[in-house]
Amino acid sequence: MAKSIFFLIAVLALLSTGTVTADIRTRTALFRSQPTPEAADIPFTTYFEVKNPIPLPNTKPCSYLVLEHDFAYTYTQPPVIADYTPPTNCPFRDFEKIVLEWTATSKGRQFDRIFGVWLSGVEILRSCTAEPRATGTVWTVKKDITRYKSMLFSNQTLAVYLGNIVDSTYTGVYHVKISIHFYPAETETKRNRFDNEYGSGADLILPITRTLPLNDGLWFEIVNASDTATKDFKIPSNTYRAVLEVYVSFHENDEFWYTNYPNDYISANKLFDAAGNGPFREVIVKLDGLVAGAIWPFTVIYTGGINPLLWRPITGIGSFDLPSYDIEITPLLSKLLDGEIHKLSFSVTNALNVWYIDANLHLWLDPKQKKTQGKLLQYSSSPLTYSLHLNFSGLDGSVVTNASRMIDSSGYVNSSQGLVITRFLQEFKYSNFMVIGNDRELQIVNQIITSNNTLNIKTSDSVVTSTKSPREFNLYLYMNTIPKGNIAAEVANVSLGFKETTKKASDSGVLTTRLWNLQDGQGAILVKGNLVVSGIGSTQHQLFYKGENSCYFRNVSSSNYTILYDNEGSECIQEKKLHYVPRKSLLGSPFP
Repeated sequence: MAKSIFFLIAVLALLSTGTVTADIRTRTALFRSQPTPEAADIPFTTYFEVKNPIPLPNTKPCSYLVLEHDFAYTYTQPPVIADYTPPTNCPFRDFEKIVLEWTATSKGRQFDRIFGVWLSGVEILRSCTAEPRATGTVWTVKKDITRYKSMLFSNQTLAVYLGNIVDSTYTGVYHVKISIHFYPAETETKRNRFDNEYGSGADLILPITRTLPLNDGLWFEIVNASDTATKDFKIPSNTYRAVLEVYVSFHENDEFWYTNYPNDYISANKLFDAAGNGPFREVIVKLDGLVAGAIWPFTVIYTGGINPLLWRPITGIGSFDLPSYDIEITPLLSKLLDGEIHKLSFSVTNALNVWYIDANLHLWLDPKQKKTQGKLLQYSSSPLTYSLHLNFSGLDGSVVTNASRMIDSSGYVNSSQGLVITRFLQEFKYSNFMVIGNDRELQIVNQIITSNNTLNIKTSDSVVTSTKSPREFNLYLYMNTIPKGNIAAEVANVSLGFKETTKKASDSGVLTTRLWNLQDGQGAILVKGNLVVSGIGSTQHQLFYKGENSCYFRNVSSSNYTILYDNEGSECIQEKKLHYVPRKSLLGSPFP
């Protein structure tokens, strides 16, 4: 409560003497286009995303610089290409962990830019740049890329696309270094008690992307709700497992899809420049026309999103390392083992321009048999259950949107490991409550997405492994314009986070991991005409992870580029001791 009162006092103090529309895209474009005043003697500011650290062995890595490049005017230009060759200076071949490191600096004025890194068409990183300051910004992204190990010991083509514009107004050039660190296994490698041949890294990874040459990224572009991106592929006949890893990001008219108005509201008020199709989106993946899985994505907010001061220097969850989403298609594998060409396709329900989507098909190959066989035992995909209730008078009103879906499939594959039955179940629920007030100057969004992926594997000797991964994505957004005279304060408060629990059960017992990642942000910018006069931004971030043998927590807060406190440790504290005050959801569910 004290934090909210302090912030309100600060906003009122900023207002001294035109009203600016509260449309989130207009506001964000205005914020992104103008830097806030700052002193010239400030050193480079380090931006960072709060993440659970990558668990590393106690060994010295073999490090390899794979690319160093300055991204100036690269928009609509081909991706930067480099030859990747495996490290030759490493005396080891057994690597327990492989880490990609992206480090970049920039100075001047620039938008946030989405970018991707591909290895022979396989995407290994999707990310967003930090918005630079006049005095300079530096940031580092570290990502565990061990799952791509099968590609990293042969020659490949590295491609990086970062579409940037440099001119007399936007002067920020991104100076980038990409390195890969290979960590040898310890003498006595500590294996997880659930590790087995079936769960190890894939033997082959097929890119489900566009192919070079391009003047863009290798991702597909989905520009509307009827658009579909399709890729032909063929798999080896000795495949016994297949997992599709999907990368997703949303931009332009759908960057803030969770705030989009219903079309009836737009038509009634003649708001034809407003983003519509309502606030619900889902990515649908089809295999030869059959729904193989769905993705209801986390609401990543990029470093210039809503109010850039919210993300300086603590960036939004997922902004530096956008999540990818796995879909187990092993139950459908029998359809692919005929030696023929097949199709994977992607579409986005209610999409507006533009979504960037591509995928990697991870395949496990039988080293003892030239051909495996399979059969689809059961399949069901319930149609999307969707409802939107709109109540408005003029520009003011409320919108309640709910959705749910279930996809269930099971099948067997017969290989040298015997007959293995796999079942993959996806369950989704979605709710979004939106308030529009003060003639569109006020918008409140409260959204919850829950999903549960269940994977059951039964071997021929009746060994059963079950993995359940329930997730909850939470978003609360408050945006308001407070005018006074010819100055207006654009206020934006955000609560963003997710809770994830993974339970793996087998004859060896049950392994449970938990991850909570939670952010609160309060920001305001003063606008006079089309000029940003000044602004304030504060962020509080808490992360808690608990695994089988390790724990990690971090509690960090910032205000206007300054870190107020930063506490972290590896003690297995109880969740109830986290100093986080839950926000009561308008939907009746607590956050977190």
